[in-house]
Amino acid sequence: MIVDTFEQRDRYAALHPGFARAFEFASARDLAALAPGRHLVDGERVYVSIDHKEGLGRRRARLESHRRYIDIQLTIEGAEEIGWRALRECVAPAGGFDEHRDIRFYADEPDSWVAVPRGRFAIFFPEDAHAPLGGRGVIRKAIFKVAV
Repeated sequence: MIVDTFEQRDRYAALHPGFARAFEFASARDLAALAPGRHLVDGERVYVSIDHKEGLGRRRARLESHRRYIDIQLTIEGAEEIGWRALRECVAPAGGFDEHRDIRFYADEPDSWVAVPRGRFAIFFPEDAHAPLGGRGVIRKAIFKVAV
């Protein structure tokens, strides 16, 4: 997991070619003006989902993991908090892995919580179980999906 401000994005662009594409896209557009839903950045290799949702709070946010994609979650507006737990420590799957949606949920609790307010991002790799929407109030965010 990585958490930083959007101003520091160049530090991470070299970690994966898809990170550079995602950060270029985010820099060149007004993400707040994009309609909710999926927008292609580089075909299926990199795309972004724009979400406008009510935060669930820590008690209702559920851990999830992905196999095919790395998440870059960039908060556009609101007070997002995201829970984290090492995937290898998750012992209570809440259902099977959904291949089509590239997601599995867990009944485990996060070990820690990270504040990801407006202008910050968090990167979650396949080995990072994460619980988005742990904040309160309206949260607008861009979730970049970068193929492993």
